Amino acid sequence: MATVRPASDRSLLVSFGQEISEESRRRVARLCGSLAGIRGILNLHPAYASVLVDFDPRLRGRAELEALLRELASTGGGSDAAERTVEIPVRYGGEYGPDLEDVARHAGLSAGRVVELHASAEYRVHFLGFSPGFPYLGGLPAQLSTPRLAAPRTVVPGGSVAIGGSQAGIYPMDSPGGWRIIGRTPLRLFDAGASPPALLDMGDRVHFRPIREGAR
Repeated sequence: MATVRPASDRSLLVSFGQEISEESRRRVARLCGSLAGIRGILNLHPAYASVLVDFDPRLRGRAELEALLRELASTGGGSDAAERTVEIPVRYGGEYGPDLEDVARHAGLSAGRVVELHASAEYRVHFLGFSPGFPYLGGLPAQLSTPRLAAPRTVVPGGSVAIGGSQAGIYPMDSPGGWRIIGRTPLRLFDAGASPPALLDMGDRVHFRPIREGAR
């Protein structure tokens, strides 16, 4: 069941529960699609199971917008967007994945088995956030869930493939971060001069492909 509540004098929060799930992802994506271009809405901030809606009260009243959000959220609003599958090549372990062994120890698995499990799963981009183009991915195998670092790194190299609890993600650019780094992709996830600037988008299916030794 969806709920709608005020988040500030210029924003409303639509929630579909607490779980990271495919059903929540689909409802968030449909709602965002339905709200695109509506007069008075300034910005949408999707998360795993919610959407924060910023609005201009001079153009659309809170009560009117809240009624619209309740209607769209209850009816499922909108249709599913066309799906796209993106393959992400990854160099696992070593200098590219300094936390791979720690993830393996936490899971009680070999590093090779961690790579096998990570690369065999299919992931979904639930939303982009944290930094431009950073994909929050659902679909991480439960065995690989690993707590974040107790002390975040001051710099995580761009392209780092990471695990944070039950989440998976990729750092698009050098930035601080506390997720466990298990590999790195040579792909550029964000380019301000490109159209679109982000390589991945909400709803994309993602597959990781290990780069073998000697391969370019």
